[in-house]
Amino acid sequence: MYPNIQAYDRGVMFNPDGRLFQVEYAKEAVRKGATSIGLIAKDSVIFVAHKNITDPLAVPSTIQKVFMVDSHIGATYSGMVADGLHIIGIARDSAQQHRFIFNEVKSIESVAKDLAAYMMQATQYGGIRPYAVSILIGGIDTQPRLFEIEPGASFLGYKADAIGSGKKAASDILVKEYKDNMPLDDAISLGVKIIKKVTETKVTPDNLDVGYIEDGHEFTILGSDEIAKYL
Repeated sequence: MYPNIQAYDRGVMFNPDGRLFQVEYAKEAVRKGATSIGLIAKDSVIFVAHKNITDPLAVPSTIQKVFMVDSHIGATYSGMVADGLHIIGIARDSAQQHRFIFNEVKSIESVAKDLAAYMMQATQYGGIRPYAVSILIGGIDTQPRLFEIEPGASFLGYKADAIGSGKKAASDILVKEYKDNMPLDDAISLGVKIIKKVTETKVTPDNLDVGYIEDGHEFTILGSDEIAKYL
């Protein structure tokens, strides 16, 4: 006889069908999050993220969805805000510790693997819950790279990817319209266009974050005036 079925619902353990309910619930939380997009363009990596601002009295500039992790790495997230900010902090720690010890930048894949290993711990032990967040992390080391880490702690490399509530619709558009070696401006325009299509609310410079890195330059986050040019 199986234990009380609620045990599988409350703890991080496999049910007899091989499912981890808590991980599935975390993925559902990500599916309710605002949409974020990452794209590899010609010698660059771009992030475009919608900020779901529901309180009319909120200050938009205090809400951030695209982050510099290191001079050569950027990231964005979808899901629970607190979880996303925490995991971004872990990514920064991973990159900076490597710089401090070895006096060199850390590869994007190594940072992604560190995040996956950290998030996996929350799927293995009782008393904690999986992180309700998916992360897109990318940048340039020997070449442009982009990875997604999801709540189950698996990670995969992409040319272009979307996370959050508009993932399916955004991915369909990316499959049709994304091209290898797109110019930087075209890639940003495509990302903004997709956010506008998959988001029910009006997209403005105040509820959109855009960041990118070009080969030979540090990660850059666009200001409101620069974002407005793409709307």
